Amino acid sequence: MEAQRSQFAIKFLPSLTDFAFLLPIAFLFGRMDGVQTLLSDCDTGWHIRTGDWMVANHVVPTHDVFSFSKPNGVWYAWEWLSDLIFSGLNHMGGLRLVVILSLLLLCATFTLLFRLAARHANRVIAIVITVLAVASSSVHWLARPHLFTLLFLVLFFSWLERVRSGQSRIGGIPYFVFLPVVMVLWTNLHGGFIVGILMVAVYGAGETLTVAFSADSAVRHAAARRALAWFGTVLACLAASLLNPYGWRLHVHLFEYLRDPYASQHISEFLTLSFHHPAAIFFEALLLAGALAAFWYGSQGKFIESLLLLMFAHAGLLAARNIPLFAIVSTPLVAAAVTAWLERLPHFEVAAWLRRVATRFNQLAAKTDTTDRIPRWHLVSAFGFLFVVMVLFAQNPPKQFRAEYDPKSYPADAVEVLRQDPSARVFTHDEWGDYLIWRLYPKEKVFVDGRSDFYGDDFENKYIDVLNVKNGWQQILDGFGVNTILLPPSVPLAGVLKENSRWRAVYDDGVALIFRSVPSAAGKPSSAVLKGSGAGRDREVTKTSASDQTITRNQPTRSETQ
Repeated sequence: MEAQRSQFAIKFLPSLTDFAFLLPIAFLFGRMDGVQTLLSDCDTGWHIRTGDWMVANHVVPTHDVFSFSKPNGVWYAWEWLSDLIFSGLNHMGGLRLVVILSLLLLCATFTLLFRLAARHANRVIAIVITVLAVASSSVHWLARPHLFTLLFLVLFFSWLERVRSGQSRIGGIPYFVFLPVVMVLWTNLHGGFIVGILMVAVYGAGETLTVAFSADSAVRHAAARRALAWFGTVLACLAASLLNPYGWRLHVHLFEYLRDPYASQHISEFLTLSFHHPAAIFFEALLLAGALAAFWYGSQGKFIESLLLLMFAHAGLLAARNIPLFAIVSTPLVAAAVTAWLERLPHFEVAAWLRRVATRFNQLAAKTDTTDRIPRWHLVSAFGFLFVVMVLFAQNPPKQFRAEYDPKSYPADAVEVLRQDPSARVFTHDEWGDYLIWRLYPKEKVFVDGRSDFYGDDFENKYIDVLNVKNGWQQILDGFGVNTILLPPSVPLAGVLKENSRWRAVYDDGVALIFRSVPSAAGKPSSAVLKGSGAGRDREVTKTSASDQTITRNQPTRSETQ
């Protein structure tokens, strides 16, 4: 009876699973800027407006609806399903609900990641490595559709490992059927679906290496059968990914975009992480552990683990946006390796004190693991998340809980000035272009925004030339009929415009400057003839062009009126 009461009481206590769920919240509000971090990139704004456009027009866009520089240009809205979700949430509760979904995706991702790591590792070690993964991945926490890819990557990894362990079905459905079905959903939520296909391919490649290097013929034959099954799943997932509004053209477009040097040279999330970044120390630790684990797995003939670690480590070193992917893939593999190392350490020829410490740790970890596996009700997780939601919806929440774009970083007041001039053709940098879409669309259109895959490298290089005041910058602006320029004071172009007789500063609030061309300031509108096509890598999808109807709402959301 006492044992039963004790078991019942434990159900109310927090577990390491609760800790894993609350880790993103702790990092976001303890070490970072809270909601302001999730909204530190205004791409969320154009994603919401894309969803608004689809709701109004009842079709997925194939041509641009936001810019005056590439009017009606071919556009792949390849996150269209996420855009619809974001739009619906914004319509119901403003940016608060978008933030809540984003935070919930992060919490769910790392909870599932910890559970996956705990399958083959001691839970104490699994939670320590999960902490490293959370801290490392925080370099790319934004309220954007890529958070769906993080969640689906964990799910795919978990399912693939279940197949390796001999579980062939989920809910009666074979995994080799279930995975392609899920791939359809992933494809339409975010372009990161390619990562899932590559992961399955790595499983096939690992089995192929076993065929090549194993001396046991029975092992080789079994590995060959598994390799064929994995590669068959790759083809099935690839075929499933064609079920999107753009078909195979989406894959060609993504390939062209990823091989374009512009992104790797000018977009911060595509650059290698600076190792002076506060989160770099966590990434370094995980990277070192991953390298050791890759060598250890390879020495045991476990090629799938080694290939996964090496491939995703390479991706993480290439671009900061890939670090969360490496963190997710490496966590279960590193946790399992560290558990095995610590269990073997007392038997090695090392210092006696080190063997004693390892033995004691293993004993305590084993006891903790046993206790933690007792089922819980996870009330701490539920109440912790509910508390965050309540503060977000408070009438005057602390700054870290305000679901709004920081007026010290975005031209909130300047936009009200621009709203009064419907003839303005505004040039600004891409991040503020996103903000203009969020605040002014559909009444105003933009010169450029964060959709670098849409604008193309030729156009983007011209845009960079203007910002850096390269030779011919004025001609580029004239070619697109720009009569208004919106910039932060720190941009080189802003200083040049102050001394240029063709432009006049008409607004300055310390955050943003507005310049108007002199003819426009005098009441004579400048030419709007488009001499530049802005042609880039985009390919024609269809001859049919959807009309851009006005987005209608009965009432604006609160976030739009703030």
